[in-house]
Amino acid sequence: MFIIIGIMFAGMLLGFLLRKQRLSWIHKVITVFIWLLLFLLGIDVGSNQEIINGLHTIGLEAVILTLAAVLGSVTAAWALWYMVYKRNRRSEA
Repeated sequence: MFIIIGIMFAGMLLGFLLRKQRLSWIHKVITVFIWLLLFLLGIDVGSNQEIINGLHTIGLEAVILTLAAVLGSVTAAWALWYMVYKRNRRSEA
């Protein structure tokens, strides 16, 4: 746990030190790493025999919880984007 927190703080420190640099490419790198992590997570889940054998017991409740979490995340992200965009629009006028 401390290693993960240390890595996060090291990244924050590096970001702070490089804040004046033009890092427009970093978003693409982050996206690729997120895709890679999701892919590796899928491999790990798919290779776990207990999870695969228990898929039939997950049921409708898990699907509803998953859809609700996704819908809530999308709604919150949209609301945040709308508030930030609206605030920037007011400051430009």
